[in-house]
Amino acid sequence: MTEPRVSETAYAYELNGQRVSRPDFYAVACDPRRSVAVEACAGAGKTWMLVSRMLRALLAGAQPHEILAITFTKKAAGEMRQRLQQWLQAFAQATPEQLLHELHIRGVPPQAAPGLVEPLRGLYRALLQSGRPVQVRTFHSWFAALLRNAPLAVLQQLGLPASYELLEDDKDAVDAVWRHFHAAVVAQPEARRDYLDAVAVHGRFNTLKALEAALAKRVEFALADARGTVDASVKPFGEQFTELAGLAEPAQALQGATVRSVLLDAARVLGTGAPTYAALGSKLEQAVGGLALGDVLDALFTQKGDPRKFGKLADHPAVTAAQALAQRLQAAARQHAAWQHQQRMARLTRLLIAEFSALKRERGWVDMNDVERAALVMLSDPVLSGWVQERLDARVGHLLIDEFQDTNPLQWQALHAWLSGYAGAGGQAPSVFVVGDPKQSIYRFRRAEPQ
Repeated sequence: MTEPRVSETAYAYELNGQRVSRPDFYAVACDPRRSVAVEACAGAGKTWMLVSRMLRALLAGAQPHEILAITFTKKAAGEMRQRLQQWLQAFAQATPEQLLHELHIRGVPPQAAPGLVEPLRGLYRALLQSGRPVQVRTFHSWFAALLRNAPLAVLQQLGLPASYELLEDDKDAVDAVWRHFHAAVVAQPEARRDYLDAVAVHGRFNTLKALEAALAKRVEFALADARGTVDASVKPFGEQFTELAGLAEPAQALQGATVRSVLLDAARVLGTGAPTYAALGSKLEQAVGGLALGDVLDALFTQKGDPRKFGKLADHPAVTAAQALAQRLQAAARQHAAWQHQQRMARLTRLLIAEFSALKRERGWVDMNDVERAALVMLSDPVLSGWVQERLDARVGHLLIDEFQDTNPLQWQALHAWLSGYAGAGGQAPSVFVVGDPKQSIYRFRRAEPQ
């Protein structure tokens, strides 16, 4: 029953941007009728507030199964259940004065507290008699419950088996997929070319690292790819450099009369300079004739990519014009290289994800990414979300989420879709309490996004 270890100073609490007293803060934070988001540092009593909201909801008449608390680990869920159990047992033996104090520190108005003393004392017995506990679950266990009750059509839509083994950890599946992926790369000439080109430019280690990162976010990739976002994420050079639109690659610009004229004028000027500059002028002329953009850039720029000085000729209009044009072509070439790499990695990622899905189907595996995606599909669809509310959560009146900073985008989208669905279904949305600390995010390796 210990209170959160936070300073009693009035200025230690903030409500909607305004400094408030401790009682005023907890009067809002623990009120089960309000939807509240709390940001607090380590040791500030975030879990204390969450479990106190459970108590307040029970005292307000909510049935235990109408309260759903979600956290991220089985350990945290167990600790939450244990704390609630310990409090209820202690309250059953407490004096009226002690119970008034417990109600007061949890934001119960002074005029209402005396009437809640006996109900608070009796909560332990009431919960034992109800036979249904408060729902304290992990995100994955809640989503897994949705998947277990999913219509067969949803499983077919997602390419998931009707009978499956749920993988808590997908490491073995990830380790097993690479042999299948490399076999597919060898068997498909286009994939083999993409893979060899990626390795040639960025090395085998970086290519594998990029594919591993993409596989880790395979659901997000698939959702973005279905919307065309993946292909549109890096623009072809012709869209960004409109004067080059229609060319297959930036080097083809060297065939244009205007471009050739500008570069050849600079080559002639450099030919009148010192021997070193004259040699670069000759290289520039040959590069234009051979449509060799790389040699054009070498003639006009240093190895670091900076414009060459060219002594007294540096400020000559023909030289500065050629360098400005070459910089534009250089930027276009970099854009083209980025686009090519992005496109080949997207194709390889699609192949990798397809092989991973095939492997899971073959073994009868479903992983947590599949669970999250199924939850998102079910909670986002207007018809299915209504069915979910009727079948699984029609009576959830209070939703509490612990350690909210560890929510990943997919989990948040599923939650948002679920809560938004109440409006469409004509139901009463539950009150929502989220608590967390962005500085304590520890699940970024699981795609958590504190923002």
